Amino acid sequence: MSNDHAPDLILDHVYQHEAAQPDRIFLTQPVGGGEVVDYTWAQTLDQARRMAAHLQSLGLPPGARIAMLAKNSAHFFMAELAIWMAGGTTVAIFPTETADNVGYVLGHCEASLLFIGKLDTWDLQQGGIPAGLPCIALPLAPAALADRPGCTRWDAITARTPPLPGRPQRAAGDLAMLLYTSGSTGQPKGVMQTFGSITAAARGMVARGVAMNGGVQAPSRVISYLPLAHTFERAWVECTAFITGDTHVFFSDSLATFMADVKRAQPTSFISVPRLWTKFQQAVLAQMPAAQLDAALANPAMAAVVGKKVLAGLGLDQVRNAGSGSAPLPAELLRWYRKLGLELTEGYAMTEDFAYSHTGDAGEQAVGTVGRPFPDVQARLADDGEVLVKSPGQMAGYYKQPELNAECFTDDGFFRTGDLGRYDELGQLVLTGRKKELFKTAKGKYVAPAPIENRLNAHPMVELSMVSGMGQPAAYAVVVLDEHLRPKLADDTVRAQVDTALRQLLAAVNADLASHEHLQMLVVAREPWSMEAGTLTPTMKIKRSRIEASVAAAVDQWYATGAPVVWA
Repeated sequence: MSNDHAPDLILDHVYQHEAAQPDRIFLTQPVGGGEVVDYTWAQTLDQARRMAAHLQSLGLPPGARIAMLAKNSAHFFMAELAIWMAGGTTVAIFPTETADNVGYVLGHCEASLLFIGKLDTWDLQQGGIPAGLPCIALPLAPAALADRPGCTRWDAITARTPPLPGRPQRAAGDLAMLLYTSGSTGQPKGVMQTFGSITAAARGMVARGVAMNGGVQAPSRVISYLPLAHTFERAWVECTAFITGDTHVFFSDSLATFMADVKRAQPTSFISVPRLWTKFQQAVLAQMPAAQLDAALANPAMAAVVGKKVLAGLGLDQVRNAGSGSAPLPAELLRWYRKLGLELTEGYAMTEDFAYSHTGDAGEQAVGTVGRPFPDVQARLADDGEVLVKSPGQMAGYYKQPELNAECFTDDGFFRTGDLGRYDELGQLVLTGRKKELFKTAKGKYVAPAPIENRLNAHPMVELSMVSGMGQPAAYAVVVLDEHLRPKLADDTVRAQVDTALRQLLAAVNADLASHEHLQMLVVAREPWSMEAGTLTPTMKIKRSRIEASVAAAVDQWYATGAPVVWA
């Protein structure tokens, strides 16, 4: 390790909490059957120190890449701390990745060891793990790991290993983690983040929370359920919790128990992605028709009570700070939550800046914007409208891909995001699309799919959509219908009603678009998109190229029908 250590890096904060509040509950882990185990700061660090001592005993080189394939859990936090204290670099792999991608990441980063935790699809992933790679099974790991050669159990190691003493230091320039992008296009890239960059970003996030709370740092409760392998959750939940020391982190047991897990946590801060914000709304509207809820919320005498009751049903009635990121949030969905009394804000950032770029301010953020740059973030637009960002959370580069590093930074050090946008009169960023997603139809003008998809996704019948049509007479959109609606389509009457509603949606969307952007048709997807099918990323963004490839053979036939709604 280098000797350019600066004080108050993320591990220093952790050691301070261990010393100052050893008995404060830090992590709450469900273990099945409604039971949970609490871990104090002292218990968390005792476990991490024991594992760190074990890792050091293995004689791994400084900065050794140690991978984790695991769903979120208390032991994910402990393992990360152990890796850092032992002098290593963490490489977290999405727990939904295919065996091919698991194998690619392990090989590309040259992993020395792999932690394996709770997983839903272990049988489909284990083939991607090299036979000779040493593994450590976290407490909630698949039972089948007991028979895997070279795999030892976390509990067995920590039971026999004394804790690593003192305050092992890392330098600001040391590599803390490799974050492999979720691969919405092409092969995942390894984003290098240092202890300096993750500390600076996390401290900025904490400062924002303090500012939003009137200058007071109040204890908070959060639930960690978005993949920790993704920057959004890693930065805004794990790393900020390491900084504050007064955040109580809860975890979810399973998809089936998720709502109960949220209600147990009673979070005061809650972040999610658009797909899940939509699913929460759909769950509410499945219980109360939209017209009835709208009428209640329009009544000043009832609005606050009704909104509080709806939010309590979701477990979100204690939330002070609510945020959405990772993908665009439909404007109508944002307004809907604000009518309930949840001041939902939308932010914008990337893996490459450790999720620290732009953020909305509660009560001030205009719908359709992703807020302003953080105070210590510089941002500007290139001549073609590309958003350029220089953030304290900026990556050190792409691992083993120096040619990409040269391409993605301007001469004065701004990161080329690949996103197009403009700033409104209040300095809030409006994103207008991705440079690489722009396509031309036969009309010869560019179409930006994202804004059109946002309009489609705002309709309650639409779960997800994808706009495409390069070289075609006009653009088209494939839509996945709402999961509550799909089972009802066997009824011819329902199907006819849906067909009519989609025709009306097509006309309404086209009425707001320039003529060259008009959609010729809406195509109803035969099957929903999913992570398992490879059509969604782990953060539920669409894999555009994968979906386009899957429908390519049918596109000409769709155009030949001439119908405004095509049932694939």
